Amino acid sequence: MQRLRMVSEQLVKRGIADQSVLNAMGEVPRHHFISESFQEDSYGDTPLPIGAGQTISQPYIVALMTELLKINSENRVLEVGTGSGYQAAVLARIAQRVFSVENVPELASAARQILDHLKIDNVEIHESDGGLGLPEKAPFDAILVAAGSPRTPEPLLNQLAEDGRLIIPIGSRNQQHLQLWTLDKGKPCQSTFAPVRFVPLLGKWGWEE
Repeated sequence: MQRLRMVSEQLVKRGIADQSVLNAMGEVPRHHFISESFQEDSYGDTPLPIGAGQTISQPYIVALMTELLKINSENRVLEVGTGSGYQAAVLARIAQRVFSVENVPELASAARQILDHLKIDNVEIHESDGGLGLPEKAPFDAILVAAGSPRTPEPLLNQLAEDGRLIIPIGSRNQQHLQLWTLDKGKPCQSTFAPVRFVPLLGKWGWEE
């Protein structure tokens, strides 16, 4: 099966070790989140276009970001940038509840339909400026930002629970590095990981359209 080969060859061989992440990646059917014209590449080691100038992330990056957040079944997670809904579906297999924010209405609508079809009922999609988070649903145990930003949005740091973790691509519009933020007695601490290239975060805390 292509999905299991994706897990063993793209994830395990590259160091992804969290079994809950590997299980989730093996369970979520990535091809459901991809258009017919790209179906043959559904489980390839690459991002793919999903319309509206957006992409579905490379499977390894989805797994890496999820693993770095150290999510468990009691966690409430915020995702910024719903896109196709694939990352939300992976998070939903591990976390108690996922709140996802998307600023492109047609993508939000399509993601809802796919998640409903797959009977994933612990994801709540909102249409708004993702850099502002969802203060009415905070605090969050983990926050995953699936869009590149020039800086870490303060509202997101403010919506982290104590001992919460935030992963975000920070850099230029065309190249970023993953940054992991944690709170130590309320003080933000940052670590830098792999170079990545995400679509830009738009809005008050991101880039201008």
